Amino acid sequence: MTTISVVIPTRNDAQMLAVCLAALGRQSRRADEVIVVDNGSTDNTAAVCTAAGARRIVVDLPGIAAATARGFDEADSEIIARLDTDSVPPADWLERVEAILDKAGPLTAVSGPGDFYGGTRFARWVGRNIWIAGYLWAIGFLLGHPPLFGSNFALRADVWERIRGRVHRGRPPVHDDLDISYQIPPEVAVLWEPSLRVGVSARPFESRHAVGRRLSMAWTTFGVEFSSEPPLRRRRRRKRWERAHRR
Repeated sequence: MTTISVVIPTRNDAQMLAVCLAALGRQSRRADEVIVVDNGSTDNTAAVCTAAGARRIVVDLPGIAAATARGFDEADSEIIARLDTDSVPPADWLERVEAILDKAGPLTAVSGPGDFYGGTRFARWVGRNIWIAGYLWAIGFLLGHPPLFGSNFALRADVWERIRGRVHRGRPPVHDDLDISYQIPPEVAVLWEPSLRVGVSARPFESRHAVGRRLSMAWTTFGVEFSSEPPLRRRRRRKRWERAHRR
């Protein structure tokens, strides 16, 4: 059986973390390890991890990019799956992740959308129709392949080995999922599976401040990525590789 590690970066979100860990405890295919990367919490995150039997790693370097990268570094499985603290995976999530990546083979990653819960109806609509749909279309166009959605993705450990030295773990305002997506080399196949869904909180879309913060992080991430390789150049490089290897 393929081994799977689940990595969850968190900071002062113990209540939602408990719900996420409980959902992982109900999986039809249990994780081989669950790693919670604690990025400076002052609440009862440690107690929640202990109660759920999750491995807690403390990371002092601020930012979700640093937390995610450290969790992936520490993972000891063939597949590394990624959830946010407010993700609520259905009971067959890991079973489906394993089946998809086993069928896809080596050097693969998979992601899927979120079903937004909580908040207002408008916030849920924004999350579903603007944030996820826009992210998939716009970033997918720039990349030349589907992007990874941070609340719901998994990749093979050999993919992480190829990119771990290139991710921007020292830049706190960087979106880790977009950064990882941008670093993925042409030989890695990224799958978008619309039916691979998890529950995700709509709280980031409940206020202009929250939406503005996410957009500001996205803008910063674009600046970091585009300065190293402009997106159209990256897209052309990937397309050339794909054409060469279809022959």
